[in-house]
Amino acid sequence: MTRAAVLGSGSWGTTFAKVLVDAGTDTVIWARRPELAETISREHVNPDYLMGLALPPALRATADAAEAIDGADLVVLAVPSQALRENLAGWAGLIPPEATLVSLMKGIELGTVKRMSEVISEVAGAEADRVAVVSGPNLAREIAMEQPTATVVACTDTDRGAFVQQACNAPYFRPYTNIDVVGTELGGAVKNVIALACGMAAGMGFGNNTIASLITRGLAETSRLGLALGADPVTFAGLAGLGDLVATCASPLSRNRSFGERLGKGESLEQAQQATHGQVAEGVKSCRSVLELAGRHGIDVPITRVMDSVCYGSLAPVDAARLLMSRSTKSE
Repeated sequence: MTRAAVLGSGSWGTTFAKVLVDAGTDTVIWARRPELAETISREHVNPDYLMGLALPPALRATADAAEAIDGADLVVLAVPSQALRENLAGWAGLIPPEATLVSLMKGIELGTVKRMSEVISEVAGAEADRVAVVSGPNLAREIAMEQPTATVVACTDTDRGAFVQQACNAPYFRPYTNIDVVGTELGGAVKNVIALACGMAAGMGFGNNTIASLITRGLAETSRLGLALGADPVTFAGLAGLGDLVATCASPLSRNRSFGERLGKGESLEQAQQATHGQVAEGVKSCRSVLELAGRHGIDVPITRVMDSVCYGSLAPVDAARLLMSRSTKSE
């Protein structure tokens, strides 16, 4: 039986651990806090992130990373993207040399502007073809409720990709393989910024035309950057591109969409953060790193640039809308 270690007990890490168990994979989840690990193992719930939802009795939890990783065929990384490097540095020596490393994270590292798979390869000393990326319309709570969804498993090694695919092929979770790691990761990272913008527009009282326009132009923005980095354009029309973008921009379950709504209603970044129990939406961090990455490649990303100014500059949401609408006209 395939054995998996999921490092991270947030909503998506816990949900993916459930998916693995339901797919027949022997799975251990690592939680930073011993009391949470004990609750997951004993009561089969994660009250901090998936309140009210039952976890499989077969899912084991531990606060000892070495115990979780020991003998794992799959090491699944599910920590916040900006905390990956620090955490992985402490785990790298524990990972079996042939294990497949799986990234659930959607972001670009601040400072280095590296994708998560690149950080994993660098810190773990792993070849790129040992790293797989899971991305798609994956709102954790809906999946934990076993609502049907599909996802992408991207890996340049097709055999490893198929191996991960089988390990997470649950009755309600349909994984498709893809070799375009670059496009899959960019779709997951940039969509958080676009969802932030959609939430802000909704918070300002704008309707579906505005949201649809932001989604569509956000997809164009993502595609331009992806093509410059060598991604397959087809990826952005699929689950890891359009699928993930629509789910994150439209759902109230999306932290980025909800955080953006608070900004649109006039809350400051600090007020929105306090209202979300100190958690900052990934798009707030990603807008800065995505903007820098695009700048290095000479790619125009107007929505990302405006959101960066809203989050880190002095641009008010109403002025952001005016700025985007006053851009020079051109062919689509």
